Amino acid sequence: MNLSSWSAYFKDFPQFLNGFLFTIALSIGAFILAMILGIFFGALSTSKKKVYRLIARIFVEFYQNTPLLVQFMIIFYGFPLITNYVVMIPIYWTGVLCVGLYHGAYIAEVFRSGIQAIPNGQMEAALSQGFTYLETMRLIILPQAFRIILPPLTNQIVNLIKNTSTVAIISGVDLMFVTKSWSALNANYIPSFLGAALLYFLLCYPVAQFGRKMEEANKKAYTM
Repeated sequence: MNLSSWSAYFKDFPQFLNGFLFTIALSIGAFILAMILGIFFGALSTSKKKVYRLIARIFVEFYQNTPLLVQFMIIFYGFPLITNYVVMIPIYWTGVLCVGLYHGAYIAEVFRSGIQAIPNGQMEAALSQGFTYLETMRLIILPQAFRIILPPLTNQIVNLIKNTSTVAIISGVDLMFVTKSWSALNANYIPSFLGAALLYFLLCYPVAQFGRKMEEANKKAYTM
């Protein structure tokens, strides 16, 4: 590796920046979907009704026990074949859907463990006072569970950001796809992959630090 390798990388850096922005957009979309699914199925898995718990269990077990890359293949290539090319999901939304569903299953387990850590008496007391199940979850249970689930939830968000790189398998122009394509085209691997590692670090590290600060703030709030 020499200076010309790095100069070629910086010359084409706008390509990597565009891929980085695509990764950010994909991470945001997938995170929103994963949180909605995580909260919904996490609450469902703690329901007293067996059928609701079964539905949540099927969702979690399916997505936790099948590879994310296989899910990409099924949704991006399988749906068009099954529907005779009537249903064709764009690459960005395929990435949001696949990564969101995959991490939604893991976040559902995070919420389930947090909800179950709250004493059952609080749910029963709220219901006896006329609160609905949803109101009890939203106003009483989830705010308390949040401080318990924050560390594993932060880990899942960081993993979600890194797993957006799997969209490269369907030619999504994210940071990883741009890195691999540029490296192969220019036979110049070290600058591009070191640059990609740094950009992923710049994206993931603040999230991890924010999670730690929130965790410390919660600890202080509940110990005062």
